[in-house]
Amino acid sequence: MTVSVLVVDDHPMVAQGIAALLETYDDIRIAGTLHSGAEAVTAARALRPDVILLDLNMPGMNGLAATELIREADPLARILILSMHDSPEYIAAALDHGAMGYVLKDVPPEEVRGAIDAVMAGGQYLCGGATAALRPGTPGGAIPLTGREQRVLLELAQGRSNKAVAGVLGISVRTVETHRKNIRRKLGIGSTAGLTRYALEHGVLQPDGRRGTATAALRL
Repeated sequence: MTVSVLVVDDHPMVAQGIAALLETYDDIRIAGTLHSGAEAVTAARALRPDVILLDLNMPGMNGLAATELIREADPLARILILSMHDSPEYIAAALDHGAMGYVLKDVPPEEVRGAIDAVMAGGQYLCGGATAALRPGTPGGAIPLTGREQRVLLELAQGRSNKAVAGVLGISVRTVETHRKNIRRKLGIGSTAGLTRYALEHGVLQPDGRRGTATAALRL
């Protein structure tokens, strides 16, 4: 099976260099090389690549904002964030916004290939420092969920079905199911009762059923 990969980096030489390295693999096809987050969002919708390698720091729309928009349009999009930063805070922020992995720019080509294989298999790829980024909750009590995931969690914690949540938020039932799956994966919680308890403990939902004041963690 041939894997199509879209490479996005605001430095053309970097994007072209990564593309050239990946093209040495017979089963990888480069869908394009782009240089901005806005271009990535448009191309992701038009080209539907199997994997998107997306630079974290870009002028205008950065990689995190682009990731969230791409995942809004396609909750199953496989996005690997490219970065020079290896701290748990940056890794956690990428996961919070919907990335399936985090790749350092100085890794050898075979590691980039391994990251692509991991997300194609439905898993994650995370570089050093990933253990802290994957822990339920984060330092200081911040919630490791995107704003949309928190809203879905709030609705689910109030006992609404996937169909009801879809109606309230104006999204498809399939999108709700994907968000629910991501919430459970991030929090390590499998039951609705567990999600409700988490929402209460972290301020997403008040004991009387009102929405709390907690916000998603963005540490950049």
